[in-house]
Amino acid sequence: MAASTTAPPSTETFWADAERHLVRYGGEFTREIIDRAAGSFLFTADGRKILDFTSGQMSAILGHSHPEIVATVQRQVATLDHLYSGMLSRPVVDLARRLADTLPAPLEKALLLTTGAESNEAAIRMAKLVTGRHEIVSFARSWHGMTQAAASATYSAGRKGYGPGAPGNFAIPVPNVYRPDFTAADGSLDWRRQLDFAFDLIDAQSTGSLAACLVEPILSSGGIIEPPAGYFAALQDKCKERGMLLILDEAQTGLCRTGTWYAFERDGVVPDILTLSKTLGAGLPLAAVVTSAEIEQEAYERGFLFFTTHVADPLVAAVGNTVLDVLTGDKLDERARSLGVFLRQGLADIAGRHEVVGDIRGRGLLAGLELVVDRETKQSSDELGARVTRRCLQLGLHMNIVQLPGMGGVFRIAPPLTATEDELSLGLTILDEAIGDACAVL
Repeated sequence: MAASTTAPPSTETFWADAERHLVRYGGEFTREIIDRAAGSFLFTADGRKILDFTSGQMSAILGHSHPEIVATVQRQVATLDHLYSGMLSRPVVDLARRLADTLPAPLEKALLLTTGAESNEAAIRMAKLVTGRHEIVSFARSWHGMTQAAASATYSAGRKGYGPGAPGNFAIPVPNVYRPDFTAADGSLDWRRQLDFAFDLIDAQSTGSLAACLVEPILSSGGIIEPPAGYFAALQDKCKERGMLLILDEAQTGLCRTGTWYAFERDGVVPDILTLSKTLGAGLPLAAVVTSAEIEQEAYERGFLFFTTHVADPLVAAVGNTVLDVLTGDKLDERARSLGVFLRQGLADIAGRHEVVGDIRGRGLLAGLELVVDRETKQSSDELGARVTRRCLQLGLHMNIVQLPGMGGVFRIAPPLTATEDELSLGLTILDEAIGDACAVL
């Protein structure tokens, strides 16, 4: 069949069609028509080149159109793309085995799905079935997805106007070192006292049916907040005392982004259930639930059911295998560590030039930069964050900012693990200029 010679609609027609026919699903659309993407860059229909500092939706850890991913998709889609959900293929079994090889014991059983919300949904469902309980504990600024159980455990956004969530969901405070609520004598965060207080409240509200605690090792939509060292070991003890399972959601932190294969490695804990998504498919829809043989056996005996249209699909499983090939072959965990140091120093240099930078945090190539209008009071400004974001885009840098009540605007910086120092330097230069331009009109 000959290629179409029909010219694409004009820019005005494109946006008119978008306004008329698309459901808006989270704020305003970026006013750029993206034509293609390659490596660390996006290219617009009008010829602009934009550096992507969010790896798409925090997912494209190998950059856009990585040649090995492209080759895998082309090969696999031509041979075996999709199956009846009860059938198995070699890419699926290979990926499950290889994921287990990257993880500590006893994590060895995997369920392959599509999105982070779906993997968290499955993990919560499994935890409820295995424990015979239904109550779920999560961080107050968490993001675990927009499906029912995942959304009920999500507190950073999307709760108003939808009626009651799943019964038995509780929030605990986030251990935010920059904005401590429980303080020691020196003003630092007293996270142990905060955690004790949190579970005193949980115990007071629980009906005796605590099933699991679902948390992110680094809260991303919550503002790139990393709990202090020791926190997760203490949290796991709280769970064990109550017969709860610990579920860690590593949608954004898993698979080398933080400088180790998994963020939980820093804390010396092993979750009962681990959920992966985003980074596992390097931008394609692939997610996983990984747990122990013991928990899987108990779930199986109790009739665990999570039969979906795209469970164990061979196409994306083949992509997942290629992702593991590249991460291992190119030693991208080491690269994320070294580039993370480079990025952190660049952000520190920016903070030295601009008083509106209140805090820098994160790990590896997942960094957060919080803007404030006053470093002493830590007063925030939604307007400042929005102005810097707009200016960055004008200058050729796509940045994402999260703004939550009581916090300043926090930039989530997550470039691909394949980015170069020159590309990071370019992004830092643009960010520096954008902050300066935004402050000039304060």
